[in-house]
Amino acid sequence: MNNILDIKTPAEAQASALKSDYGLDNHGLTNLNKVYWNLPTEALYEEAVFRNEGKITLAGALTVNTGKHTARAANDKVIVRESSTEGHVWWGQYNRPYSTDKFDDLFQRVQGYLQGKDLFVQDCFSGADPAYRLPVRIITEQAWHSIFARNMFISPETNDERRHFVPNFTIIAAPGFKAFPQLDGTPSNTVIVINFDQRICIIGNSGYAGEIKKSVFTIMNYLLPLDGVMTMHCSANVGKQGDTALFFGLSGTGKTTLSADPARGLIGDDEHGWSDEGIFNFEGGCYAKVIALSASAEPQIYACTQRFGTLLENVVFDPVTRLIDLDDNTLTENTRASYPLEFIDNAIPEKRAGHPKNIIFLTCDASGVMPPIARLNADQALYHFISGYTSKIAGTEIGLSEEPEITFSTCFGGPFMVHHPVYYAELLRRKIERYQVSCWLLNTGWVGGPYGVGKRISIRYTRTLLNAALDGLLDNVEYTQDPVFGFQVPKTCPGIPDDVLDPASSWTLREAYMKRYRGLASRFVDNFKKFATPTEDGGIRIEEIEKAGPRI
Repeated sequence: MNNILDIKTPAEAQASALKSDYGLDNHGLTNLNKVYWNLPTEALYEEAVFRNEGKITLAGALTVNTGKHTARAANDKVIVRESSTEGHVWWGQYNRPYSTDKFDDLFQRVQGYLQGKDLFVQDCFSGADPAYRLPVRIITEQAWHSIFARNMFISPETNDERRHFVPNFTIIAAPGFKAFPQLDGTPSNTVIVINFDQRICIIGNSGYAGEIKKSVFTIMNYLLPLDGVMTMHCSANVGKQGDTALFFGLSGTGKTTLSADPARGLIGDDEHGWSDEGIFNFEGGCYAKVIALSASAEPQIYACTQRFGTLLENVVFDPVTRLIDLDDNTLTENTRASYPLEFIDNAIPEKRAGHPKNIIFLTCDASGVMPPIARLNADQALYHFISGYTSKIAGTEIGLSEEPEITFSTCFGGPFMVHHPVYYAELLRRKIERYQVSCWLLNTGWVGGPYGVGKRISIRYTRTLLNAALDGLLDNVEYTQDPVFGFQVPKTCPGIPDDVLDPASSWTLREAYMKRYRGLASRFVDNFKKFATPTEDGGIRIEEIEKAGPRI
């Protein structure tokens, strides 16, 4: 907001009460109007409403509209290519290079754009483990983005800690700033650029708050593996006996649903690190999809949409009744709720736990050929980790048709992985072998035929299979080797009909099943070829992992 009339805002008198001694002039941001430092959620609500950025719902959440961008602008993300990143970044589809000269010119224009404006600052941390946490400064044009940062990251515990805060990385979110492709060398007016040398990330021409979250995740994915910490796009929970489980999976596979188990404590729902001390959450909050959210199927997440402190992005809102409609996708299928992790009843306050006992790779197989559960050896686990297979279904991504689309997302989070996939896979291998972790492939997709013919496996069966794996009930049952992928499929499981464990038996013709299965295996093989390009982190080792893939 450019406050040229010098109108007093609700929190103006308290704007500097929680100011850091390390000011914004250290970032080259000068001639600003008013800077609002580390305001609590209540004050930021008042500022957001005052500035007409959002409306308060009947239940107390703040609903906002992100504007043109209602999802990530993946094609507009670039990384500055310089001496420190040259040999580490896996340059290509997800990590497009950007020159230092272009960045310097762009940053100067951002600095000029912000002059005379009000800004909001949240000094916070990414990483619940103090040994690996990253001090991050989030500088935003809009008050509601500051609420998002406060929800999603970990706040300093004392005012003295805030006063002495010095960021290790700085995110500048300026949705009103537009890049010029002809001048800046960007694909469009939108830009998300990360400079690891200067420790700065700039987000321009996008109000979608997920860009802030995923930019920090991308930064963690670059920095922590260099210190031997495995970074993961996964949810995590822990049982009463201290048995931690990790859930890797793309949107629509059930990652959030299956990890939100009332019988187990929730460590986090999306981003984690795995150090020599155990698992730790990167975040302090959740960023859940809420389209068609059901109070009966997802009671805890639904309850969060009815609480003060929750941000609702692009959720349809009636300004008269102040009621929200979670079923309305008029603005986007990608409606979101951002809220602190402690809003979930069984959340672990420390956001940390010991080494995992089980790793579950979730896939939604719309071909109807994958077994509902399979046990993987270490090499097979790495193969499926690098592949990141699932089927995108309607509602999981903008622009999808009703027919599911087969997709592979490297390491179950390709757009956020900065190093070569083998770099992460080798880290994962060492962790699996050192801590003797059991690895599973859990299929939440179709049985009895492909999409349109078969039916999706019931959530009751999936939970029963998952609990059997986590509780050790599948440790001593008889297994059979899958003829295509080579992993081990249990012949029996308590509470599950035997024919459910054998997907071929539910097809009318076994020949049709095997044809479809081999077709899917061919897609795996073709996808894996792109990792075989010789690089410093690839080459020979990727060939060893490739041997654990399907045999056609």
